[in-house]
Amino acid sequence: MNKLPRPDTMYRALVKRDTSFEGVFYVGVKTTGIFCRPTCPSRKPKRENVEFFRSSHEALYGGYRPCSRCQPMNGTKEPPTVVKQLQDEVERSGRITEKQLRAMGIEPSTARRQFQRYYGMTFHAYQRGRRMGQALQTVRNGERVIEAQLAQGYESSSGFWNAFTKLFGTPPSKAERLDCLLARWIETPLGAMIALANNEGLHLLEFVDRRGLEKEIVGLRKRTKNTIVPGNNKHLDTIARELKSYFAGTCTSFSIPLVVGGSSFEKKVWEQLQQIPYGATRSYSDIAEKVRQPQAKRAVGRANGRNCLAIVIPCHRVIRADGSLSGYGGGVWRKKRLLDHERKMGLKPH
Repeated sequence: MNKLPRPDTMYRALVKRDTSFEGVFYVGVKTTGIFCRPTCPSRKPKRENVEFFRSSHEALYGGYRPCSRCQPMNGTKEPPTVVKQLQDEVERSGRITEKQLRAMGIEPSTARRQFQRYYGMTFHAYQRGRRMGQALQTVRNGERVIEAQLAQGYESSSGFWNAFTKLFGTPPSKAERLDCLLARWIETPLGAMIALANNEGLHLLEFVDRRGLEKEIVGLRKRTKNTIVPGNNKHLDTIARELKSYFAGTCTSFSIPLVVGGSSFEKKVWEQLQQIPYGATRSYSDIAEKVRQPQAKRAVGRANGRNCLAIVIPCHRVIRADGSLSGYGGGVWRKKRLLDHERKMGLKPH
C-alpha cells in the first residue's frame, strides 16, 4: 500500500539530486525543521537526520516548514512578496489574524488569493497546517517541551506555545498536572495518524492531514473537559499493534474499547458501520434503512462525516448507491486504497 520507494533509494536520489524523483517524494530534515525537494541544492544531511513524505502537505503536517531555496510547495518561480512576507511572519509569531493583516497593509482576500495561487492552499489553511504540524510534532517525538520548542526554532516560545495551547487546551508546562487524554502519533502505509485515549478507551483516531482535524480535536477536548497531552497507555499500544496487523492483512476487526460522543442518531449510524463486514460496502440508503429512517440518507452522510474513529468505525465502507465513492475526511484516495486493501486481503486465507 506504500507507494514510496525504499528509504535507501530515496536517500541516494537525494544525495545525487536525481531529477527523476522530482514529485515522487519530499524529505524532512530533522535538524533544521525544513522539508525539501529531492533536487534541493542545499547541503545534504546525514541519513539518520531525514525522513520522507509522499506530499508537500504531508510534510507540512509533519511539523516541517518549506525550504526557501527549493520551494517544495510550488514550481520554480519565486514566491510573491506578500507570500514570503507572511511566511516569515508566521514562523516568527505563530498566527496572524485578519486584523493584524490589515495593520500590515494586506487585505485578507489578497493573502488568501496569493497563497491559493502559489501553494494551492489558502493562507488560513497554511497557518493551520503549520500550527498543527508544530503541535503534532510533540506528539510524534514524545519530547520534553523545551526540547521541542528549541528544535522548532522558537526562542521566545510564543509561537510554539500558541500552537500547542490552541490544539491541546493548556500550556505544555501545566499539562502533566491535569486530567487528560493521551495522544500518540502512529505511522501507517497511508500516512501518519493521531490517536487519543484514556483509561476508558480510544476517543479519536484520524489521519493527521484530515480535513477539519483541528476543529475535531478542540471539540473533543471541550466535550470531555480533558486536556490532551502527548503520552502512552495500554489502549494506545493496542491500537498501534492492531493497525499494524490491519495493514499487514492479518487483522479484520478491532478489539480496542471505544469511547464515542455524538447524538443518539449518530451513535446508531456508527453502530451500523461496525456491522459492515470486512471487505464489503453499504450505501447510505442501506444504513438509513438499518436505523429505521429510510428518508435520512443525507443525515447518514453527515453522521458518517462526523465519525472521529477512522478505520476502526469503518465509515470508508459506505459508498453511493451507484457504487461510486463519495467524500472522505482523509481524502477519497485513501478511501479507495482502504477498500482495495480489504477486498484484496479478504480473498486470502487467514
